[in-house]
Amino acid sequence: MGSDHNRQIPSVMALRPVPVNSPLPRSAVAQPPQFSSHDFRQALGQFATGVTIVTALNAQNQPVGVTVSSFNSVSLHPPLVLWSMANSAASLSVFMACTHYAVHVLGAEQKSLAEQFASKGVDRWAGVLHQPGQTGVPLLDGAVAAFECFNRSRYQEGDHVIFVGEVEHCSHRHDAAPLLYHAGKMK
Repeated sequence: MGSDHNRQIPSVMALRPVPVNSPLPRSAVAQPPQFSSHDFRQALGQFATGVTIVTALNAQNQPVGVTVSSFNSVSLHPPLVLWSMANSAASLSVFMACTHYAVHVLGAEQKSLAEQFASKGVDRWAGVLHQPGQTGVPLLDGAVAAFECFNRSRYQEGDHVIFVGEVEHCSHRHDAAPLLYHAGKMK
């Protein structure tokens, strides 16, 4: 084990409840990491995730899309999902400003589509079959699941923005295996 084995853990009884959506007291700060960014990335890579493409329309009503592996459910009532995007992403301003977007869970056979939407300097929409969803955002053909979301909340955390979407429409296929991302590779 590491040095954490002998670390003192405060009593649960000594902790007071913190109101929802409030910051911790200023005296509560995280300890500096005892690992490198490379080690952190390697450790995170051991967690397998699904692969999604998030789509929206820009101010000129043109489709925008990006491959994302940081997708998760938040709540059933109301139906909420979250995903995150790097502050350095070229399309960040579109997703910050749009009222709606769609999250598409990709199937195992859609690896090339995920790679296309992760590429820079290419027309990500070349040859991509899609149609407008009920909210007007582009819906990709063949996704395992699709969630059309109202862009409910955005939170700046570290070097990413966390998006929380309120799902207005969803659909799914029963007959497809998901595309997975693990150890830096799509499988």
